[in-house]
Amino acid sequence: MQHLIDIASLNSATVMRLFACTDRLRKQMPLRPLEGIAMVNLFYEASTRTRVALELAAKQLGMHVINVQSQVSSVTKGESLADTFHNLCAMGIRLFCLRHPQVGSPHQLVEVAPAGAHIINAGDGVHAHPTQALLDAYTLREALGEVAGKTIVIAGDLRHSRVARSNIALLNMLGAAEVRLAAPPEMQIRPMPPGNLVEFDDFDSAIPGADAIMMLRIQKERISELEIPDNNSYYRRWGLTEDRLSLAGEDCRVLHPGPVNRGVEIASEVLNGPQSLVMQQVYYGVFVRMAVMLEMLVEQPTVEQEC
Repeated sequence: MQHLIDIASLNSATVMRLFACTDRLRKQMPLRPLEGIAMVNLFYEASTRTRVALELAAKQLGMHVINVQSQVSSVTKGESLADTFHNLCAMGIRLFCLRHPQVGSPHQLVEVAPAGAHIINAGDGVHAHPTQALLDAYTLREALGEVAGKTIVIAGDLRHSRVARSNIALLNMLGAAEVRLAAPPEMQIRPMPPGNLVEFDDFDSAIPGADAIMMLRIQKERISELEIPDNNSYYRRWGLTEDRLSLAGEDCRVLHPGPVNRGVEIASEVLNGPQSLVMQQVYYGVFVRMAVMLEMLVEQPTVEQEC
């Protein structure tokens, strides 16, 4: 795997290989197989979980990690993304983890990337966040046994969510029976992506029979103030409370990619409750990203040995 730009960069065989590697990494960490390789976290947007998980994953594998944040880089002096990338390549950086507000920015780097450079999309605008989708699907597999045949609800601000788009693509690739998209009409995805999708404009109607519910926050940074609903009224209609979760039953699991806005899209009692997988998502995210890095940077027979 040269780059990971979106879920379309993958096929089901590669996903299963990444999950198998993740399983092995959780049991026994390799002895720093990527010792000495340099990675840059090139973040043009704020992040906690993704940036730290990528850095921790790389360091566990022996890599040198440099964090570049746009507000304290030459971007403030007018340097373009491509020029920043070329300069870092010239310094010997081999792996780039890019988060950028512009849709398609990782593709721009892929088009000019020299041989030996690898790019992981850590989120580009509303387009894609593939490593988040991978860790979400891995978490579901661990909790439910498999994704195939399951009914998954994704609820909240779908229109502005790259996480939703990547999860829809991966859940369909892995054979989910149905992906229910629950959101106010103004927050539904347009155009609708392909797959076994059913839209709901009433949250309570989407929940019965669900095996898992993935909640999403309102992406306030991507929409105008005029479009942002009042927190209290939104919570009444679209917040995942204990009463709403009971409509699915005690076996239904709850996910959230973070950051969480308690009392807006999810109740603290649900977030901290026994059906929540949110901390498992965070934990597994480090190992999944380690598997992605090994897939990119180590020859395949050695990957199997190292994992």
